[in-house]
Amino acid sequence: MERRHARYPFLDDARRAVGNAEFDLQSLAADERVRERASERVERALDDGTVGEPSRDTRVELLSYPLARVLVSLVDEHVLTRKYARAEAATAHDRLADAENRRELKSARTERLTSEELLTEFDLATDVHADGDGYRVAVGAYLPLAADMRGEEWRLVNRALSDGEVSISATDLAELLRKAIERRVAEGLPLSVPDGIADALKSTVAEIRERLAELDLTREIDTVVPDRFPPCMKALLDSVQKGEHLPHHSRFAITSFLASIGMSTDEIIDLYMVNPGFGEEMTRYQTDHIRGETSPTEYSPPSCATMQSYGDCVNMDDRCETISHPMAYYEQALDDADEELTDWRDDEGENEADADA
Repeated sequence: MERRHARYPFLDDARRAVGNAEFDLQSLAADERVRERASERVERALDDGTVGEPSRDTRVELLSYPLARVLVSLVDEHVLTRKYARAEAATAHDRLADAENRRELKSARTERLTSEELLTEFDLATDVHADGDGYRVAVGAYLPLAADMRGEEWRLVNRALSDGEVSISATDLAELLRKAIERRVAEGLPLSVPDGIADALKSTVAEIRERLAELDLTREIDTVVPDRFPPCMKALLDSVQKGEHLPHHSRFAITSFLASIGMSTDEIIDLYMVNPGFGEEMTRYQTDHIRGETSPTEYSPPSCATMQSYGDCVNMDDRCETISHPMAYYEQALDDADEELTDWRDDEGENEADADA
């Protein structure tokens, strides 16, 4: 095992080093030092977006990574998986920058991982080429990595495109590589964990679940106030109410958002009835699938970056600049309301009662 493997445990070489050491998960779960470091990686990801200070013991540091992935899998909460993958990627990004600043030191040279090596690691070497102070990236390689990046500058329409290549800066390349690392870390999660290992880690998993609950990262909302919707969802809802045809990604976005804020399948179907191509059976099936009623996954609304990549991010306001997800926008908008909010569904009930009278 090399220190470099411990610093960058997502590398294929690091995975092979673990495999060659012939450690099994049962022994890792029973190793107190490895278990504590693995737990620290996960809890620090929740607390401050890092994985904490590395262990001085190369073995403990490297082996804590696969065990941390097991812990994340056992908790099996999407918000934790996302935060953990981002924390590992952010830590790797910082270590890469630190090694670059200390490249003249012998110790740093042996641990250093270059951008060129990372490009090869992620099969991007033939798609990225140096161009003066920056780089040119094949558009086919750029789009998947930039799809979830926050900020208008990542949209293809805001980039110089020539001969199928996108011009980016060295800083941009580092950010794209961080996204590649994040995806590598999240790849395959949640893992299928044998019952014996799950039992051995039960108390550690319980502690992480408790920490997750304390952070209130999965707040439930059951209030429908369209005036407080993020601009993107206001626009999509307006299109639905006008009976306009929505592309699949837009329909998914507004349906998953409405389901996430407490609307029932029947209430959502009522909205779509004005659509010329409305089919109740198909709409019910799609809505129940998104809600997790007829599928193993309860789908969350797309992030702001994904909304941007599909062209659904419109009419951005000041609040949009401070958040990265439509649900975060809506939560803040509800919290910041000065007046008492009336649920849209209550208003409709009153209007129907007035009409009957």
